[in-house]
Amino acid sequence: MSWQRRGDVMRAVDTNIVVRYLTADDQTQASRAKAVLDAGQVFVSTTVLLESEWVLRSAYGFATDEIAAALRALAGLPGLFVENPSLLAEALHGVERGMDFADALHFGTSSSCDAFLTFDRRSINLARDAATIHVTEP
Repeated sequence: MSWQRRGDVMRAVDTNIVVRYLTADDQTQASRAKAVLDAGQVFVSTTVLLESEWVLRSAYGFATDEIAAALRALAGLPGLFVENPSLLAEALHGVERGMDFADALHFGTSSSCDAFLTFDRRSINLARDAATIHVTEP
């Protein structure tokens, strides 16, 4: 589904809304975040998803599979519009194959290019099986 504006009101949310919704670590803010998301007509940018993954992993210690499940569930909420749903799906697919979420997003947004150049050997090796772009060293 496209993220293009639907109806009269479309509100974008910040990472802290997403994280409070997913972790409920502060009950007052979690309730407010849930009310925002339950009301619908909410836009979540790719950069907010990227930052949310980082916060969940580094600050909350979520495992990769927990993050993937949480972001999928978030993206599936009624009235929630992800900036680029196919990019998110592709990135989560890469994550499930061991890729870093940020790298998977980089590869996905660069898929119309001939190659993605990096010095990161781990990313190159993981991308062989999971990326839709040729990832190599310069």
